[in-house]
Amino acid sequence: MAMNEAGMDAHFEVLKSLIESCRDAQAGYLIAAEHARNAELRTFFTGQSMERARFASELDGVLRRMGGAAISRHTGIVDRINRAWLELKQKLGAGDSGVLENVEAFERNSVSAYRTALTAKVPDELHAVIERHSESISAAYDQVCALRDMGGKAA
Repeated sequence: MAMNEAGMDAHFEVLKSLIESCRDAQAGYLIAAEHARNAELRTFFTGQSMERARFASELDGVLRRMGGAAISRHTGIVDRINRAWLELKQKLGAGDSGVLENVEAFERNSVSAYRTALTAKVPDELHAVIERHSESISAAYDQVCALRDMGGKAA
């Protein structure tokens, strides 16, 4: 039984890490949407924020179905750092390209968190959710990098 409890604790830690990552990205995208000048970028950022909220909610549901307690909705340290960095760049006149650089940085963290989670031994149901989220997050990261390369001009 101890092995099962240890395994469940490991699953809970994977879920909690991903939920926090999604919530940090959700907040980061909202901040980016507030600071973006280009309307298409604001729309993209807002959509990604909503998607991360859905991902966090879905993962929270899996966590509870597995018997874990819901985690608090506080924003993480990453969010506070991203907010401060983004606000500093805005004050220095970085514009949309600066916003995209900041978004790229926290998206890189999200991609990394999901890649790590994909290597964890978790139940098939959870692995499928992680894989689906990971594909979407990787696509968003690629799009952010492409937008950055275009100088912040949405196509």
